[in-house]
Amino acid sequence: MRVRNHRDLWAGVMFFVFGVLFMVLSQQYKMGTAGRMGPAYFPTMLGALLAILGLAIFIGAYAKVNREMKLESVGWRELSLVLFSVALFALLLPLMGMVIALVVLIGVSSLASHEFSLKDTAGSTVVLIALSYLVFAKGLELQFPVWPTFLTH
Repeated sequence: MRVRNHRDLWAGVMFFVFGVLFMVLSQQYKMGTAGRMGPAYFPTMLGALLAILGLAIFIGAYAKVNREMKLESVGWRELSLVLFSVALFALLLPLMGMVIALVVLIGVSSLASHEFSLKDTAGSTVVLIALSYLVFAKGLELQFPVWPTFLTH
């Protein structure tokens, strides 16, 4: 048997490992039943589904109908920019509020794109701020600042 799709092979391994990890780590909580779920029930079932999906993708990597595909190199600059923008968001949210934190998140992470456009980034920023405000601040009533905390005092 020969690997035809290296992307599927490693994606399957990743899904399987994360699924098993979820199942193992959630066992420290009470499982419960389907009718009366405990805190471990959902992550265990989700982990099992993820592991099964990983196995299916892994096996599919060997299928003859699958076209041959090699793994590309990792874009470390792009990956670093996206991870850095998420860390900045986490740091800025409590002090600067959701609006400023989202502007920074979207602005920094958009620099990772090879098709960067200021117009597209500005449009995405406006839409994401509006949707985030409606869903998280108004709909779910999550308790985090929308605007910088030093402006509200």
